[in-house]
Amino acid sequence: MKKVYLIHGFEGSPNGGWRPYLMGELEKQDIYSFALSMPTPDKPIVSEWLSEIKHYVDRDINDDVYLVGHSLGGTAILRYLEQFNSHNIKGVIIVSAPCMRTEVNKKIWSFLETNFDWSVIKKSIQNVIVILMN
Repeated sequence: MKKVYLIHGFEGSPNGGWRPYLMGELEKQDIYSFALSMPTPDKPIVSEWLSEIKHYVDRDINDDVYLVGHSLGGTAILRYLEQFNSHNIKGVIIVSAPCMRTEVNKKIWSFLETNFDWSVIKKSIQNVIVILMN
C-alpha cells in the first residue's frame, strides 16, 4: 500500500497550509495520507522530530512510504535520510527547506549544526522532488 506522510515546519501544525488540500487530492486517488504532528513545533528538537518520523516509517515496513516536508519538515526529512536506512521510503518531496544556518532563526539551528552528507542522502533515496520558493 502507498502511504504519504506530511511533515509540517517550524511553528506549524498538521492541518495548516496546503496539507489538507494535498491529503484530499491523494484520497481521491485512494492513497492513504496522514499529516504528522511534530513535537514542540515552537521549540523543535531534531532528535524528537526524527524519532516521530521513524516511528511511522518503521511501523509501515511493508508499505511504500513517501515523505512530504515543508520548511523545517523538509529539513527533518533530509536528516532522517542521512541517519536511517529505511528501505520502504520510495520517494520524498521537499518544499522550501532550510539547508544552512542563517541569523534569521536560531530556534532551528539544532537541525543545521552540521553540513548535510549529500552522498549518504543520495544513496538512501532514488526519487526526490525539491521545490524552492523565495
